[in-house]
Amino acid sequence: MTKQTTHPNHNFYSTGIHWAGIVLCCILGFVFSQTTAAKPEVDPALRETLKATISQADSFEDRFDAEVWLVQKSGVLQRFIKDPEERLHILKEIHKASTRAQLPPEYVLAVIHVESAFDQFAISQVGAQGMMQIMPFWKKEIGRDNDNLMDIPTNLKYGCTILKYYLEVAKGDWREALARYNGSYGKHKYPNKVIVAWQRYWK
Repeated sequence: MTKQTTHPNHNFYSTGIHWAGIVLCCILGFVFSQTTAAKPEVDPALRETLKATISQADSFEDRFDAEVWLVQKSGVLQRFIKDPEERLHILKEIHKASTRAQLPPEYVLAVIHVESAFDQFAISQVGAQGMMQIMPFWKKEIGRDNDNLMDIPTNLKYGCTILKYYLEVAKGDWREALARYNGSYGKHKYPNKVIVAWQRYWK
């Protein structure tokens, strides 16, 4: 009968493989949970606000002030968007959407700066789309399944409406409103990033 021998590192290797398997399962479980997470509960008042305003489109009230604003912000936006015409188009749409929602355009610029770095076609790991990173479930919630969230005006209407709603819920507290917008209510990392971007680039 042949005596079975055990490699001196057998237990070490087995333990290593065992723990590697556990770590891998945890990682895969986390990724799966992030990509298949249930849709968050929707605030009915926010749904109605979004539904009522999504089709509106406002123009600049004061063309001279708007042109001054466009020139100032175009220089900052150049680090993200090289084409001057594209920059002006994006800035006009941001000014229009934020004015309609009664939000400071500079804060909307800071949100977009942090959310997508002005990438019209940005998609997050959890499926948020466009410049202001809107979750697609909102389209179904307000009965507009055919809306294209990669379309800049559409994305901005959704984003500004949602942000304005959360600002009202937070009674004007921007930090709270930004955390709610980002889905990180009670935490400070995201609001701080947006406020720093506003102070450094868009104020």
